[in-house]
Amino acid sequence: MFTGIVEELGTVVALESQSDAMRLSVRGPLVTEDASLGDSIAVNGVCLTVASLDGEVFTADVMRETLDKSSLGALAPQSQVNLERAMTLQARLGGHLVQGHVDGVGEVRSRTPSEHWEVVEVSLPPHLATYLVDKGSITVDGVSLTVVRVDDARGSFTVSLIPETLARTTLGHRQPGEPVNLEVDVVAKYVERMLGPRLQQEDNR
Repeated sequence: MFTGIVEELGTVVALESQSDAMRLSVRGPLVTEDASLGDSIAVNGVCLTVASLDGEVFTADVMRETLDKSSLGALAPQSQVNLERAMTLQARLGGHLVQGHVDGVGEVRSRTPSEHWEVVEVSLPPHLATYLVDKGSITVDGVSLTVVRVDDARGSFTVSLIPETLARTTLGHRQPGEPVNLEVDVVAKYVERMLGPRLQQEDNR
């Protein structure tokens, strides 16, 4: 479990393609300082398991399902990635509950700079639209953000990025057309799961 508060920008140092998977090696001095084999580290919002450690570099195996459902397959050596260690029970929940399970991939559509923040519009896969509400939470490339507005007609949503987020995460330089990993609020998914049968029964009456 994570909070969506990025701890550092890591750098991809190696990618090893396999028949149905990929081995990803990332340099992250902060997240590796107390890491152990088997620990969970979120890479651009994707929960990965540390398979090996070599100083400031950790390596993780990325299976085909993850490559198909996230943007990790588009990474290249020297790519920057958002990194966050799994939260502890003693940690403050500064963002929101994030699982590290990507629900879909969106695309940056536009960036509108302002004096003190920047509004970014991101495309929204249709199957995720029901889980977003204005002022609700969403995770974009592992960053916990507040939805400013959901635009069903455009199939997108907007978020406002403060200078801290622009400077300390990959969202500061994501350009229109680039993919981003999306994870919706897990609470919304549980509510849908619990109420779904009841709503279906009412519709059938």
